[in-house]
Amino acid sequence: MSEKFSHGYALLIGVGESAYPKWSLPVTVKDVQALQGILVDPNLCCYPDDKQHIRLLNDAAATRSAILEELTWLKNQAAIDQEATVIVYYSGHGWLDQSTDNYYLIPHDVEPVDIPSSALSSIDFTNALRQINSQRLLVIIDSCHAEGMATTKNNKTAITLPPTFVEAPLPKSLIDELKRGEGRAIFTSSRGYQKSWIRPDSSLSIYTYHLLKALQGAGNQPGEIVVRLSNLMNYLGKAVPESALKLCQAEQVPFFDTACEDFSVALLQGGKGVSISERNNLREQTSDQVSPVVQVYGSGSTATGGAIIDSQVTSGNENVVQQGTYNVNIGKARDVSIGTNNATENSNK
Repeated sequence: MSEKFSHGYALLIGVGESAYPKWSLPVTVKDVQALQGILVDPNLCCYPDDKQHIRLLNDAAATRSAILEELTWLKNQAAIDQEATVIVYYSGHGWLDQSTDNYYLIPHDVEPVDIPSSALSSIDFTNALRQINSQRLLVIIDSCHAEGMATTKNNKTAITLPPTFVEAPLPKSLIDELKRGEGRAIFTSSRGYQKSWIRPDSSLSIYTYHLLKALQGAGNQPGEIVVRLSNLMNYLGKAVPESALKLCQAEQVPFFDTACEDFSVALLQGGKGVSISERNNLREQTSDQVSPVVQVYGSGSTATGGAIIDSQVTSGNENVVQQGTYNVNIGKARDVSIGTNNATENSNK
């Protein structure tokens, strides 16, 4: 029998059906259901399959009040379990009010005529997360989804937003607020005003599809028995941009910002690890001819990890990447690549 990742807790939010039907995004429900299945699988991530460790909100259940209530549940679980590893995952729309610079996650019960009062503001979301006293907290936001399954810009179906609102991933200012404190890691599915694309078969978002692959070991080396932050970053940083370009002819680059050790987020294949052939099969949409890449973008952005070993690290404009065993501190630089192999140079356009 496989061991359990007994200190793992997760809140998975996939809004899906909106009370305002035009804003519904059904693929987000598929995202969270697939992620839940991977996390509780005794042969994969090994989270205990009970409501004391993992909870899912989608469709009519994904209301603003319910999201806040479940974040309080996570706070209570972390208070009881000092070894808690906590994942908060949100898949749905994320909109920025340009008139106030406030960011909102859009729950099921949003009121189109009053988004500021009915949506989940970044302020309330951040305050709830700060109450979770865990040294290992991973927040994953797969927001700003593309509507439909376009393979070209011309056949993409757009949704109409209220005046002053635009689709956007989490702004850098909010990421900085979210990561305040120890043990915080923030992952977003895209950057700038990029969209988070859906796979052409409508099965999953591109980001979540590759997140599932990473949780199964696509970013791991043979012999490793847990999935760490660095494993997720290594794989997602390479696979997501490649898939978005190949499937949707679009740019989508994940963003990672951490201020913590390179902690474990799950067991790997029930704690058994993966073989070379198993790992390569999981990387079906990536090129295995180069080492995994961690990509970090955005002016002044940082990524820190406990031990990101045997990987290329690519940074853009004024980014800094710190590695565990061999720490590198760079005051100010641009287009710096560090790794055991020659890294591909990227410019932040």
